[in-house]
Amino acid sequence: MLLARQFVPFAGKRFLAVLALCVLCETAVAQSSETMSKIREKHEITLGVRETALPFSYLDDAHHFVGYSVDLCLRVVDAVKTSLKLPDLKVNMVPIASSNRIPLIANGTVDLECGTTSNTVERQQQVAFSSTIFVSSTRFVSKKSAGLDNLDTLRGKRVVATAGSSNLRQITALNVAHSYNMQISPSRDFAEGFLMMDTDRAAAFFLDDITLSALAASSKNPADFVISKEPLSVEPYALVMRKDDPVFKSIVDGALKSTFESGAIDAIYTRWFESPIPPKGINLHVPVSPALRKAFARPTDSADPASYQ
Repeated sequence: MLLARQFVPFAGKRFLAVLALCVLCETAVAQSSETMSKIREKHEITLGVRETALPFSYLDDAHHFVGYSVDLCLRVVDAVKTSLKLPDLKVNMVPIASSNRIPLIANGTVDLECGTTSNTVERQQQVAFSSTIFVSSTRFVSKKSAGLDNLDTLRGKRVVATAGSSNLRQITALNVAHSYNMQISPSRDFAEGFLMMDTDRAAAFFLDDITLSALAASSKNPADFVISKEPLSVEPYALVMRKDDPVFKSIVDGALKSTFESGAIDAIYTRWFESPIPPKGINLHVPVSPALRKAFARPTDSADPASYQ
């Protein structure tokens, strides 16, 4: 005991000073998180969710928001509860659309977006992205009877893409670059875009292929539709949050990394992509792609398509 007491005034003081400095640094970092401070103050977290983005984020037959992205966001919520020691943290789910999701994140109305947002270099100027949770590609859906299988067959035709989406920007750029002379109409959401194609107000609907598959499978006559084979892009999906908040981003990425490494992601993925899902019990039968398996093994928030090859 004497030796221990003699040690404290010398090396012990230096150790305690370093320890106190680390604690102060951690406190300062935690306080620098605008998102976490807001959540702590209000005792609630606001998630941005979609109404028709099956199987990622949508309303089920009980009018509850469910889906793959929602499940992953709820894993983040658990991590936030632990970090802030708020086990009774309230979770608000706010419906958003492609046209307003980025502004609502940027202005702080929504803390975390749980949908089908593609990580792009342009969007990184406004918001921050989590590690990638899914990898998709832009394609189009049309009626089989129309015989449309590539962009050349859409020359001079009216097509539709969702307002505020990367798909709309991509097809607009391709239309100009290759003089397809397509008449491009924006839809309010996924459901409206598919309906415009289904009711012949547009020849084709451009969207990420996994969402097109879900829309077609959920329709009255799934066999009537076909999705184009040629991918027009690589779309890494991620959860979206406020820019310049590294503390909150580290919590989000940490929750996802834990989900990936523990293997919990396999059960979550199987539930939404390889099993019957509500409200109609459809099964998309979409296994994990090599690109997504790579993203699970080595988490990344890169917008570069080459990162997923």
